[in-house]
Parts: sequence; structure tokens; C-alpha cells
Amino acid sequence: MTRYIRHAACFCALLLVALLVNATRIQVFQARSYDDNPANRRTAIARYGQPRGDILVGDAPVTGSKDTDGRLRYERTYPKGPLYAPVTGFASQIYGTTFLEHAEDDLLSGTDPMLSAFPLWNDLTRRQNPGGNVVTTIDPAAQRAAYAGLAGRKGAVAAVEPSTGRILALVSSPSYDPQVLSGNDAAVERSWARLNADPDKPMLNRAVRQTYPPGSTFKVVTLAAALDAGVVTDVDEATDSPDPYTLPGTTTSLTNEATGCEDAPIRAAFMWSCNTVFARLGVRVGVSDMATTAARFGFNDTGLGIPYSVAESTFDVSVDKAQLALSSIGQYNTRATPLQMAMVSAAVANGGQIRPPYLVERTTRSGGATVSTAGSRPVRQAMHPATAVRLKELMEEVVTEGTGTNAAIPGAIVGGKTGTAQHGVDNSGTPYAWFISWAQGERDLEPKVAVAVVVEDAEADRGEISGGGDAAPIARAVMEAVLTD
Repeated sequence: MTRYIRHAACFCALLLVALLVNATRIQVFQARSYDDNPANRRTAIARYGQPRGDILVGDAPVTGSKDTDGRLRYERTYPKGPLYAPVTGFASQIYGTTFLEHAEDDLLSGTDPMLSAFPLWNDLTRRQNPGGNVVTTIDPAAQRAAYAGLAGRKGAVAAVEPSTGRILALVSSPSYDPQVLSGNDAAVERSWARLNADPDKPMLNRAVRQTYPPGSTFKVVTLAAALDAGVVTDVDEATDSPDPYTLPGTTTSLTNEATGCEDAPIRAAFMWSCNTVFARLGVRVGVSDMATTAARFGFNDTGLGIPYSVAESTFDVSVDKAQLALSSIGQYNTRATPLQMAMVSAAVANGGQIRPPYLVERTTRSGGATVSTAGSRPVRQAMHPATAVRLKELMEEVVTEGTGTNAAIPGAIVGGKTGTAQHGVDNSGTPYAWFISWAQGERDLEPKVAVAVVVEDAEADRGEISGGGDAAPIARAVMEAVLTD
């Protein structure tokens, strides 16, 4: 009898061991696969079971959380949604996250191990930390000025602080309210369908995810290449440039909107934006030096993140001389985001140096303790310091005497460059109006802000589109907001 009891006890012990082994297999080794299984609702319930951390502009949150009393309890709210949509993105219970909501999701949702003093203990107990906060570099006054300046027209504004790379404004228009995508009911699905079907693409972040032909604003890069290479040594010397200019190897003639461009010195050609002078200049510089300088400014960089990814701005290195001529005036395959062109302007303002742009100043725990900071940013030399000094002088003259007078600010030093970029089949599209600039207040030791504005207004009369008329006033408003902040 004792033998049967012993056998039964051993069998029960084996069953218990098997049960413990299976529980260990499921809870330890297969836990991740169960967590990631779409049928497992516990992860989603836990994720939305507490308020999400906030994204801050200045000292004020531009996001929030609303208690719905549902199974997915907390929904994201955006008190000023359209204004900050290019910065925050959306956090949707159906469609996921974008932009800062995506790049900082672990911290905002409370799953980042950095939020806990004892992350291993939290892993064992499945305890979730309160969501952390993300403090941005955005200047609220500059953001409002950019948004009001575009006034619903298609376009974008990017502004950076030249000496640090801090992004001060990031606006895309037309915009949308991310809150309409926050929940999980039928209204969210209808909003998603409506936004995706909208031909104006309100969810497209034109400031960092859309590239445009930069037009004459790219002449800053072309002239930097020419000065660095020694192709231009005297900006007041006649250039022997014909008007019109026949593109090399073709019978195609390039003309100018401005008058007086024949043999114009670089100073005058830059001030009045003579295409013929700069197209010919780019050919003289050559594709190798042009490509090298463009790369130093940030073109053809596939790895830029702010922290979310930025579309690559491109300068085609496989071109013949005719194509190089067009590329050198910001046409052909040359494409740039507004953020990239703000970086070009910032390099001029910062003595030829570029600081990589960034959008997150620091992250904190829910109680305010700092988790991480932006830290020092590496410096890239885009051009010789002497070249930057000369370009700075020429950009000032564009604003004081040339095509950019609408950007002038009383009591401040302002430099700028206008651009009107052709696009479409045979340049049939309504041109894009560009303006890039920088500004230094009378009490400032260095420029405080660099701005790029692009306006793509399909409703405007083609002949009335200009960087100086359409984009420069917006840039001026943004610069004034920063200087008086």
C-alpha cells in the first residue's frame, strides 16, 4: 500500500513540476510573444489605463488626457491641435502615433525603463510608471506668428536658433486637429478617411517631410561653393554673363525676371536674383565642388532626425553641365525641405557652422525630475568663415536694397534671400514663393533666429507670386516674435 502511495506522490510531484515548467515557459520565455499578440487586449488596456505624459511648449502643455470611463480609459487631447500638429503628431488608439508622440512614445506612455529607479523590479511586478513629459524647443510666439502668417495657405515655416540648432518654430499649413483621431469609435474612422482623402493633405508635415525646388534661395549654396573654391574672388567684378544664357550643350535659353543681369557683378546678381549669372557660376564651379558644398549644408543626408525623421534634401551629383546650371539655381532635381533651407540660412548667420537641428530640450518624469537633456550638438563647417561673412553682408543688402525689403525690421539687422521656384511639366505649375532669412536684435551679440518660409498658393495669380511679396512678410513676423520674446 505504501508503495502505491509513494508512486502516486511521485506522479503528482511530476505533474506539479510540469505545471511549473509550463508556467515558466509561458510567463518568462513566451511572455513577449503573448504581449505582442493582437488578440491580447491587456497591453492596450494597460497602455490607456493611465494619463499619457505631456508635450510642453515653453512651460505649458500642448497635450492632455481625457478620462472616458471606457475599457481604453484615457484618450489624448490637444487644446491647440492644429497649431502644434507638426510638432506633436497624433496618438490614436486605432492608428498609432506619429512625430513626437511616436519618437517619445515609451517615455510618454510610461514604459521607458529610465522612468523607474528599479526597472527590473517593475518588469517582474508588471508595474507601470506614470508617463513622463517632453519639453520642446519651440518658441510659442514664433509658432503663433508662423501659423497666423500662412493663414491656411499651403506652405510651411521652419525657424531655428543658429548658434544651437534649437528649432523655434515648425508649422505646416493647412493643418488639422489630432484630437479627432484620438479615440476608437466610428467617428475616428470617419475622420481618418476624410483627412486621407483631402487633396490638400493636412496631415503632411510640409516643414520636414515635403521637399520643394528651393529656387533662388539655393543661390546661397552656389555662391558659398564659388567663394570657397576661389571661382569668385571679387563680388563687385563684372561676371561676363550673357542675358539670356544658353545652357551648355543645348539650344535652351535661360532668362531672368530681373533686368540688368547681363555681365552683372555677383553683388548685384545676388541682390536682384539673376538666374543667368548663377547658372553660369554653378557650371564654372563644377559638379564636384557644388556637390561637396551642398553636402556640407546637409543635402543628401539620409539620417537627419529631430528626433523623428526628416525627408532627405537632394542635390543631384549625376548631371551634365546644362542640368548643373539649373541645379545651381535651385531647379532641375534640387529639392529641399523648409527645415533644410533654415539650416542654410543659419549657417550663414553662425559664421559658416551648422548645428544639427533638434526639437526636444529635455525629458522629465511626471514629478519634474530630469530624465535626459539635449546635450551639446556636434558642429559641421559648411563653408569658410570668410565666406560666411561675405554672404552675410550680401544677404543684408537683399533686405536693405534688393528683393527682400518686406523682411526689414526696424532696429534689427536682417539678412535674407528670396526665391520663386518653378515646378510642374514645362514649369506650368504656379511657382512656389520662398524666403530664407536670419535676424539679430540691436542688443544681441549674434543672430538669434534663422527662418525659411515656402508658400505654395495654387489660387494666386502666377505673375503675382514672389518670395519677397508672399513669404518675406511671414518670415519677418516670425523673426520679430523671437527678437521681442
